[in-house]
Amino acid sequence: MSENAGSVETPRIQVVSGNPTEEELAALIAVVGEAYVREAEEAVAEDVRPSAWSRTQRALRTPLRRDVPWGRFAR
Repeated sequence: MSENAGSVETPRIQVVSGNPTEEELAALIAVVGEAYVREAEEAVAEDVRPSAWSRTQRALRTPLRRDVPWGRFAR
């Protein structure tokens, strides 16, 4: 296991061109953060309930092994 398994990693932003001000960076972080929160809320998977067919479905019986003796009837 890694040492940082329980810690939260801080996000990093790298500006590749231009010279943004602190206000512009703050606005960017606010917009991207809100978009992430909305996407995370909408991305919740619904619980899929098994159908009546899948609940009553039984596993197939394994083939009978005739080479293995069973009890006192193996003589």
